[in-house]
Amino acid sequence: MVERRAVGLPLEQVLGWAEFFGLRIAVDPGVFVPRRRTEFLVQQAVALAQPGDIIVDLCCGAGAIGAALAATVDHAEVHAVDIDPAAVRCARRNVPGHVYEGDLYQPLPTRLRGQVGIVAANVPYVPTVEIEFLPPEARVHEAQVALDGGPDGLDVLRRVASGAPDWLAPGGHLLIETSERQAPAAAAAFQASGLSPQIATSADLSATVLIGTLPTPRRPSSGTRRAPSPAVRSRASHRPGAGSKSAEST
Repeated sequence: MVERRAVGLPLEQVLGWAEFFGLRIAVDPGVFVPRRRTEFLVQQAVALAQPGDIIVDLCCGAGAIGAALAATVDHAEVHAVDIDPAAVRCARRNVPGHVYEGDLYQPLPTRLRGQVGIVAANVPYVPTVEIEFLPPEARVHEAQVALDGGPDGLDVLRRVASGAPDWLAPGGHLLIETSERQAPAAAAAFQASGLSPQIATSADLSATVLIGTLPTPRRPSSGTRRAPSPAVRSRASHRPGAGSKSAEST
């Protein structure tokens, strides 16, 4: 164990687990390690979710977000997706729900279209040219597909935002972790996709989360989700996190 740590493996990969939102999340070598700052995204999702919601965790990695929401939202139906086979194998041990291998929304059952209450995604958001500046624990020992967000770090975020209206129920929410620097451009991408954006931040966790809400119809039917009141900027009291999918905060 000491030898593996000495050659640079993240401690969580050496131990085989990471603590996240009060849970022990299994983490295999090569799989993205859940960051504490991502607990802020979970906090925001819990505040918006309703009992029995269908919840989708995209770019799920080890499945930490999906596992935390399954443990916190009563009677939630959780679906998680990742493109990395190693991450999918890991997530299937952590998420008490359905875990799929594939590209974003592609492997989800078609019955979920227009029915999802919460889409949560910790997408890769490090600009490609900044990958080389990440600490070796991330740069060498985590899958690059979990880190590289393209030229400006927002390629995957834009794809997730553009697809969200097809899957969200009216009044449903998309939550994506990003960096403070990228938040204005990320909010513009949400708005271009037909989502009403809000930016939530936590100074304690050094975390920034974009929340996009799919507008409800002017005359919603009785089965339409109720749109919660706007989320406010958090004064989260959780411990500060270490690392993220943004180079500026690693």
